[in-house]
Amino acid sequence: MTSVESPKPLQPAELAPETVVRLRHDPPRVTRLSRRVIVSAAGIASAVVIATAVYALLPEQDAPPRELFKTGAVALPEQLTSGPRDYGGAPKLGPPLPGDLGKPILDAGNPLPGVDPPPTAMPSLQPYAVPEVQASTGQADALRQQRDAARASQLFFPSRAQPEPQAAGPYPPASDAMTGQNRLAATSKEDSDGRLGTPANPRVIQAGTVIAAALITGIQSDLPGMVIAQVTENVYDSPSGSMLLIPQGARLIGDYSADVGFGQNRVQLQWTRLIMPDGRSQQLASFPATDTAGYSGLKDKTDYHWAGVFKAAMISTLLGAGAEFGAGDDRNLVRALRRGSQDSINRAGEQIVSRELSIRPSLTIRPGFPVRVMVTRDLIMDDAR
Repeated sequence: MTSVESPKPLQPAELAPETVVRLRHDPPRVTRLSRRVIVSAAGIASAVVIATAVYALLPEQDAPPRELFKTGAVALPEQLTSGPRDYGGAPKLGPPLPGDLGKPILDAGNPLPGVDPPPTAMPSLQPYAVPEVQASTGQADALRQQRDAARASQLFFPSRAQPEPQAAGPYPPASDAMTGQNRLAATSKEDSDGRLGTPANPRVIQAGTVIAAALITGIQSDLPGMVIAQVTENVYDSPSGSMLLIPQGARLIGDYSADVGFGQNRVQLQWTRLIMPDGRSQQLASFPATDTAGYSGLKDKTDYHWAGVFKAAMISTLLGAGAEFGAGDDRNLVRALRRGSQDSINRAGEQIVSRELSIRPSLTIRPGFPVRVMVTRDLIMDDAR
């Protein structure tokens, strides 16, 4: 007979530690956002911001202006639109005025067609020649007047004021006749009166020549002073370019100005004397100094004294903060003293800042800086020895 073995109970040592005694509850699950959702939302928001910025920066497009005048239609003058459409509606002429020559009178003076006038002897018709000549002259004048009136007529539609008639004469007015001559004279005056000429001396350095040099002494624009430079390239005569007039090593004497405004960064120089290596010298007509590019003045270093301005601003701020200290006291005497001291301290701080701002910038040109001398007048010299 077989016996069924009952399972053995598990010993505490064989059980898992977390199943024997559980001291804490299971931590809650963390809900995380989807990265795709975050990236999509950020992309949509960025696109909206960019589209809004682009739309805001677009230039305003004004509506096309309303056409006030139709260019396709031809506008007729008011005198034509308000007048009669044809000659049937033209106003009828009134009775003839005294002195007007009618058509029958004009026709009576004309010879019949196809009939030659009978020949007459000049001696027998001499007394009647003058009246016939006068009649023919009057008819010619009448015809000429009619032609002139027809040319000057406006066909019953006066559109503009006619100029006042001038007295007829064989020659036009002198002012009108001279208009073309005056115009030609004015045109001829535009031509230059100067003519080409040879230089007075072959040993000349003509205006427009540039002399290369370099500074020997430095420049500080706080005070005006003298500056010395040395010629770095030989200078030859302008007509032929074969005669050496200013050798390399000659010295230039000049002066500079200390009148520098706020925001200016160039020093103005002018050269007044030239000294040759052999001791000869020549006065110069205040030739201006330029840089290597041809700009007037020299530019190297500029000090705007911003450190002093910031220091003055900090001092003014500290003074103002000290004046505001203790503002919670409500006593009248203390309040009056505080206000008086605050105003004085604020004015002192403003004066300190304004004094620093009034200081002109300091321009510094270092020794050895390249400089160019612009010759503005012809300079006649001797050969270099």
